[in-house]
Amino acid sequence: MDKSLEQHIASSKAKEVFQFIRRTDEISKLDLLQYSGLTVSTLTRVLEELTALGLIAECGFGASTGGRRPILYRVVPDYGYAFGLDISRTSSRLVMLNAAGNKIDTAEWPMTAHMTPEYVIVEVTKQIKQWMSTHKLSTDKIIGLGIGAVGPLDRFAGTILQPSFFPSSGWENVSIVSELERQLNIPIMLDNGANTAIKAEAWANRSRDVQHMLYVHVGIGLRSAMMSEGKLIYGAVDMEGSLGQMIIQADGIPPRTGDGNYGCLESYATIYAIEREANALIRMGRRSLLEQIAGSGNTVTYAHIMEALQRRDPLATEIVTQAATYFGIGLANLLNILHPEKVVLGGPLMSANDLFFYTATQTAIRKTYHYPQYQVVFSKGSYGDEALAIGAALMILDKITA
Repeated sequence: MDKSLEQHIASSKAKEVFQFIRRTDEISKLDLLQYSGLTVSTLTRVLEELTALGLIAECGFGASTGGRRPILYRVVPDYGYAFGLDISRTSSRLVMLNAAGNKIDTAEWPMTAHMTPEYVIVEVTKQIKQWMSTHKLSTDKIIGLGIGAVGPLDRFAGTILQPSFFPSSGWENVSIVSELERQLNIPIMLDNGANTAIKAEAWANRSRDVQHMLYVHVGIGLRSAMMSEGKLIYGAVDMEGSLGQMIIQADGIPPRTGDGNYGCLESYATIYAIEREANALIRMGRRSLLEQIAGSGNTVTYAHIMEALQRRDPLATEIVTQAATYFGIGLANLLNILHPEKVVLGGPLMSANDLFFYTATQTAIRKTYHYPQYQVVFSKGSYGDEALAIGAALMILDKITA
């Protein structure tokens, strides 16, 4: 299916020029000559080819520098549409982008005990067909579907392998690509969600030319991705969740699962860790609004903790601050090894409240070697919770110029 994506544009020169145009809202022929290094005649031929394919269009004239005003080009937004699917543990999300990378529509499903792979596939298929009907799209307008999922996974085989802590059963060894291809008959690609999220954030920063970026997703687990010199870094196997096994206290808290590490980061700085700590302290007799919010004798959940934090409950504030401090220590370790220019922090713990983000980043700064000579920009990102799904759709659009 990847080959059909690459066949949208036949020549390598046209792919290169289209990529330059994609990265801007509009660009002049003069700038394209400078960036591409092509001759005037070759560039003219390439632009005519892309225009005939319906991928680009003239969109007016730029400012004059003394001669004739240069013609401007832009991507034709309705050339085609790409879908992006984020499969995560707390919620899953589907987005639709046009060829220019603009979001057209979005849908979200909470990941409950009923959200088995079979149910998710049915819901996603139904939603895509509904959008095609609503937006009056024929099949030839659909470029493809990208999936950013919880790992580990095999992106070449299109299989989600053995992810942990899904609320429903059945997520082991799911041939998600072939199942959705059978339902939709469109090109489909799979990567882990952290990689698709960093792809989205790199796209949002394309005008700034950020070359070295780190993305960390903080939720039920910890997921990370790294981009160096503008390219995603892949290891020998897909283990996006391995950050959670970073040891920060060798004789610390026992692991959540039998194959985990004692004192690992996910035992201190995840939704699971925060819930465990809150319930333990309540049982020990600590007073808190959490008892009132959850109800006497009931288990305290992440939602209860966020509500108490919003109401400035001292115990909730203490628990979240402690978790964020531990996460900041783990983040400092990554900074000292990888030295990114920019770090984007996403996921439920980052989006729900500013306390976790600011405590974690300040802790990381204090423990980063060579600070302030080495400085890093921290961000919650441009796309928030939609980054994983948007990046998955961009993965499809990127494949056109591969």
